[in-house]
Amino acid sequence: MNPLREGLVKERVPEPHVMVIFGATGDLTKRKLLPGIYTMVRERLLPANLAVVGFARRDWSDEFFREEMRAGCDSFAQQIYFHRGTFDDPEAYKSLKARLDEIDRELGIPANRLFYLSTPPSVFPVILEQLGAAKLVTRGYSPWSRVIVEKPFGRDLESARKLNRQLKQHFREMQIYRIDHYLGKETVQNMMALRFANGIFEPLWNRKYVESVQITAAEAIGVEGRGGYFEEAGILRDMVQNHLFQVLCLTGMEPPVSLDPDAVRDEKVKLLRALRALPLERLDEHVVRAQYAMGRVLGESVPGYLEEGGVDPASTTETYVALKLYFENWRWAGVPFFLRTAKRMPKKVTEIAVLFRHAPHRLFGGNGARPPVPNVLSVRIQPDEGITLHFGSKVPGPSIEVAPVNMEFRYGTSFGAEPPEAYERLILDAMLGDNTLFIRDDETETSWAFISRIHEAWKERGPVKLPQYPSGTWGPAEADALVRAEGLDWRKP
Repeated sequence: MNPLREGLVKERVPEPHVMVIFGATGDLTKRKLLPGIYTMVRERLLPANLAVVGFARRDWSDEFFREEMRAGCDSFAQQIYFHRGTFDDPEAYKSLKARLDEIDRELGIPANRLFYLSTPPSVFPVILEQLGAAKLVTRGYSPWSRVIVEKPFGRDLESARKLNRQLKQHFREMQIYRIDHYLGKETVQNMMALRFANGIFEPLWNRKYVESVQITAAEAIGVEGRGGYFEEAGILRDMVQNHLFQVLCLTGMEPPVSLDPDAVRDEKVKLLRALRALPLERLDEHVVRAQYAMGRVLGESVPGYLEEGGVDPASTTETYVALKLYFENWRWAGVPFFLRTAKRMPKKVTEIAVLFRHAPHRLFGGNGARPPVPNVLSVRIQPDEGITLHFGSKVPGPSIEVAPVNMEFRYGTSFGAEPPEAYERLILDAMLGDNTLFIRDDETETSWAFISRIHEAWKERGPVKLPQYPSGTWGPAEADALVRAEGLDWRKP
């Protein structure tokens, strides 16, 4: 046994329940949800009397559904069921209720329900209405009902508010689990432990010692045949409003008074409310958008965004966005936070980089010496999850020369195992009734309020030809100018 794992707190086991997955024939169920559940069953993190019911309109039987999912579920397959029905058919929900009651009796489950909406957002309201009409939802504590809602949670502030109202017609806020898989990533969660469990970091985590923060989420892939979807979304909606803002919150928020879910989420909302409003008349000084052009990624020639299927040749949808943000609060006043995310970058990588200020006096080196070594704490979220501290060290030899070196922590090396899949942790938390890593209603609306102002400003400006960056590069020159205005450069993670 790895000694670093000894004495770790054992996870609680959820109460017996039935999980109903709406849209169960989709790719997410086969690739992530059911394999994640089976892994937790194998590791004895889930109760023996647990059942999963897939709800979809295909004419599948229990046996066919089990066979389709067996590669990821193995022996747990006998506790997987399939219920055929269309999302708007009241009779399908009545028969679902009868089916769930039958499973309860068979497995000894006390009518606890976890509903997972793995469907297009357009049918969320239909499913919620039918669940309520069929009396499949209870608002009490025993038995309990909970609902997991997949992203995208709205496409702007107005639609997010509308969806929140629809959810609350049938569920209380504490029963609603708005999922963002980035919050299930071990390294994202570790930001809280890094900051608040170590006396060495938190005293430096402020404007006095931090020069800037860079958060990068790069993908090597393009739109992967989803040009029609991406035309409607754009990367600002698809990545920044949810994933990057969640990482931003955990990086910049104040210490919560406890690890109670609402204490943590209160601090995230406070940080979002402290975001300085962008000057819309000078938006280009704070936000850069661009599209990938043809180029080479990982040794292969790839087309540009405007040549992708389903994409308007005159499209102004962004595949790259970079933002320079400031917070109006005591901790971060004057510290720029740079966010960037894009498709067709040189590699897939997500990283938080905290750049510390230089020493106040240049003691080492003279004319011709290397420039001062920047101190950087980089947190790698994916791949190769871990943390690296970059600092200066004397080069061996008679002269006094300082060169950059790294001090590294890697999950696989330190704990003898790779971090669990993000969906495993989030599904387990929902089963336990712990919504710390899920997004609250006011958080979604606060983040959308900020992002929607950018979209509205772009809309008012009208169609413009976006800068292009060759696929396989780190972005357009305009994004370089964004950071150089602060005397900085983008890191190459």
